[in-house]
Amino acid sequence: MSPGISLHDIGLGYAGKPLFSQLKAHFKGACWHSILGRSGVGKSSLLQSIAGLLSDTALTGHINASDGQPLQGRVAWMGQRDGLLPWLTVQQNVLLGARLRKQVSAQHQERANGMLERVGLGGMAHSMPEHLSGGQRQRVALARTLMEDKPVVLMDEPFSALDAITRLQLQDLAATLLHGKTVLLITHEPLEALRLSEQVWVMTERPVVLKMMFAIDTPAPRALDDAQILSWQGQLLAYLQKDQEAPAP
Repeated sequence: MSPGISLHDIGLGYAGKPLFSQLKAHFKGACWHSILGRSGVGKSSLLQSIAGLLSDTALTGHINASDGQPLQGRVAWMGQRDGLLPWLTVQQNVLLGARLRKQVSAQHQERANGMLERVGLGGMAHSMPEHLSGGQRQRVALARTLMEDKPVVLMDEPFSALDAITRLQLQDLAATLLHGKTVLLITHEPLEALRLSEQVWVMTERPVVLKMMFAIDTPAPRALDDAQILSWQGQLLAYLQKDQEAPAP
């Protein structure tokens, strides 16, 4: 069972300036969560703090997994940039984590090829990244994330640089392949959040808080023309616009 994640009075500062303080939330285990909010509010910094990726920062409060075990070593990351190393083949990029841990074996290579099959890139294991389209590169990044097989997956706008059709295809694929994981997805697209997530959160300013806007119990990915989803999209856009236009205190 993938654990839930609780934030207890989280405060974060960078270069001597506070980003937010006393942030509270509980992200339910084994389901998708999307976090929306205006640029600069601290969404990426929050995700990086959960992943333990931030340096030269002042972090206060506690981040806990619901099973009482440390999060360290149980988190996979997928970002907006695919991060493929141009001198490695597709298979070698998928195996990057194992390569860094010096654990690559014939079994690992076979498993990596299986991951590439799952993301629709069977037969491309020995291709170089320069020969891939943007959508293919992000499929490799997804395969690399799956290869790590972690219970918690943090995704920072992984589909935002793709064209509309490729974005939908990758959303559907990720929803299927990451089912049962605890996924936190940062996105600027309300429809993406509502299609994929069981809980949709907004990170608002003045002061910065996390507010759960919708809890959705229908299977993901949801249809683009679902009437309820489209209604919620309108409500979510209106709320985001109101937060962005609100005057500073």
